[in-house]
Amino acid sequence: MKNTLLLIFVFTTSLIFAQPSQTVRGKIYDSETNYPLIGAKINIFTPDTVKQFRAISDSEGQFVIQNVPIGKHQLEVQLMTYDTKSITIEVNSGKEVIANVPLSESYQEQEEVTVTARRNGEVINELAVISAQQFSVEETNRYPGSRMDPARMASNFAGVQGADDSRNDIIIRGNSPLGVVWKVEGIDIPNPSHFAISGSTGGPVSILNNKILGNSDFLMSAFPAEYGNSTSGVFDLKLRNGNNNRHEFTGQFGFLGTEFLAEGPLSKNKKSSYLVMGRYSTLSLFQKIGVQLGTDAVPVYGDAAFKFNWGLKNGGALSFFGIGGKSNIAIMISDQKEYSEEFYGEGDRDQYFGTTMGVTGLNFKKSINEKTFITSTLSLSYEEQRANHNYLLRGLESDQVTIRVDSIYPMMGYKFGTTKTSGYVSVNHKANKRNLIKFGINIDAFFINQQDSALAVVTDSNFVQRWDFKGNTFLIQPFVQWKYRMTENMDFTAGIHSQYFSMSNSLSPAEPRLGWKLRMKNSKAVFAGAGLHSSTQPLYTYTYNKFDAQGNKIYHNKNMDFSKSIHTGVGFEKAFKNKLNIRSEAYYQYLYNVPVTVAPSSYSLINMGGGFARFFPDSLENTGTGYNYGIELTVQKFFDKSFFFMFSGTLYDSKYTGSDGIQRNTSYNGSYVANLLAGKEFKIKENQIISLGFKVTYAGGKRYGLPDTLNSKKYNEVIFIDSAFNEQQFRDYFRADVKISWKLNAKKMTHEIGLDLVNIFNTQNLLSLTYAPNLKDPSAAPFAEKQQLGFLPIFYYKIDFRAKLKE
Repeated sequence: MKNTLLLIFVFTTSLIFAQPSQTVRGKIYDSETNYPLIGAKINIFTPDTVKQFRAISDSEGQFVIQNVPIGKHQLEVQLMTYDTKSITIEVNSGKEVIANVPLSESYQEQEEVTVTARRNGEVINELAVISAQQFSVEETNRYPGSRMDPARMASNFAGVQGADDSRNDIIIRGNSPLGVVWKVEGIDIPNPSHFAISGSTGGPVSILNNKILGNSDFLMSAFPAEYGNSTSGVFDLKLRNGNNNRHEFTGQFGFLGTEFLAEGPLSKNKKSSYLVMGRYSTLSLFQKIGVQLGTDAVPVYGDAAFKFNWGLKNGGALSFFGIGGKSNIAIMISDQKEYSEEFYGEGDRDQYFGTTMGVTGLNFKKSINEKTFITSTLSLSYEEQRANHNYLLRGLESDQVTIRVDSIYPMMGYKFGTTKTSGYVSVNHKANKRNLIKFGINIDAFFINQQDSALAVVTDSNFVQRWDFKGNTFLIQPFVQWKYRMTENMDFTAGIHSQYFSMSNSLSPAEPRLGWKLRMKNSKAVFAGAGLHSSTQPLYTYTYNKFDAQGNKIYHNKNMDFSKSIHTGVGFEKAFKNKLNIRSEAYYQYLYNVPVTVAPSSYSLINMGGGFARFFPDSLENTGTGYNYGIELTVQKFFDKSFFFMFSGTLYDSKYTGSDGIQRNTSYNGSYVANLLAGKEFKIKENQIISLGFKVTYAGGKRYGLPDTLNSKKYNEVIFIDSAFNEQQFRDYFRADVKISWKLNAKKMTHEIGLDLVNIFNTQNLLSLTYAPNLKDPSAAPFAEKQQLGFLPIFYYKIDFRAKLKE
């Protein structure tokens, strides 16, 4: 027994006090042509100035540096005729560090390049010179309150509003989230959210997991010509490859999900890799094993992702990828036996809601030569939303506390399914050091099946079929883009995007895009850009039908044209030492061709896209307008050694005009938003770190109108008085979050325990008005203020470990 205890003590001590190290590998390549660069010098600077960690990239641009001590270090890459670049890497014992570093070719050829590195946060897409932000997984994962959700992480950027705790909609510069496009490997993907409403781009829980993502680009305005069908913004996601050298694993258990990830080589030649992961909702697991959670409305969701990558003999790469998820929830108001004002759902119905989303595809990349790079993707995706509502007739027993259900009958049901086949191909050609041309095409084929029926009036027994559509349509988007390096420090970009949508026969033949950037002394830069952008409407708004006097089906909005927006912007940035950056932008956007009702009203699609409800438009025409303007400021110290902070602030105005000719606030005009984030790491031992972080958000309250009591009672939902739409505003939004974590680097594994305290002060922010009839007093106004998320502690435990490397 004593010997056993001694062995356990020795083993535990070796884990805690060992001095673990890790391998750092990667690839050096040309940022414009993806061509591997041979002979690049890689240096890792550690606190140990005696031992040097160096390597030189081989003929495939690869490098390996072994036995790098754990911690945060600077990795610097130098190559003649290319700009020097420096990045921060974090070395942990559980996973190898894979650092793929793109280099920009120097404008002037010289024997030794001394140009300083580009600023931290520089976007991956070389053609984006304005209103673009790099989405760094390592950096944004430190943000408190983000729930490891890429969309919520992006809400910390200047110009992005994230004042809705119930959803992760991305509201950029006052625009509707309908205008946001999600891209993976060049193709547009369906809404990557669980419980996603038809036509929306966000939801309560993201299907995406940041563990499968590489650094990506987030574009907010005047984006390059390769991006289309968006009037708001683009999230261009990059899926990382698995480790092609050794097998590594990650397990995580927490409030938001239980997940597992595995990656490693597929063959002995180490030119191929796999990465697979899956997640399932933890609360539903508890419910399945009989743990009482205090509510039956437990969200059930699961998601998975994979990427298999093969290095080809001719220097190309072929990958097979997939992302998908499924979710269901049952909100059973009929099970509530004690009187209260319900918080979730409508108070007069049982709701069953579920969604499915999946995308899979093949991607091919190849550098034809030092000047030309080609990439192409072929994919298949599917999305589905389904719901059933049962109406309740209820009353109170004589004790005025117990709820009595008198009857339940079907009220509404629908199922929307869309299958999409997508193809994408693009070519980058660097004519010389000053000229880069990129051209290509996106083609999407949609196959639609939409069914919906509902009671015309709740008290009636007649169902009306609102959707009964099976058909297909195409969206075609060619583009060409040119980048011209006017001088060593000045870049100019110009491009043309076109798009055609077959369902409405809409054509936007030429959408010009322009960008300009001047880098000045002392790490300063000014930039400007402009562009014309257009987008289709949600598919189900085209296929919503009515009936004429003879009972014939009429698709009265099938010929809606694109919504259009002109983006303009100008900005300034300054990079200081110690990874401190200041960036400011001013912008103006003019929206036109926005669908509004033919009959004069306040209705406009410019206000749609947020929340959990579909919309049922009357006959629409493309005559609505709107505008957004504002100024943004970001002061950011990127994580370096042990500390980071970021302040992002936006002052803006967002207005629109409906068919009644009256100018109003849009539903997304909060007028201002400010975020302050900071974090600090404390090394308590050589291999143990405690991290503390906080975030404070302050934003203008949500807009809403005056409710119409009579019509709301008639249709059993909140109906607003049209002439008073968006004249009211809830009080300002405030939320403070705190995150604390502890990390232990053992010899071959890394343990991390974290606690994310969301809304630590339990601030009662308001979300919306909800229809909630008063059972005690049926004559009272049937409305209640729906509050946002209260205090929520989110716990997680994560472990990274690796298999033994076979020689």
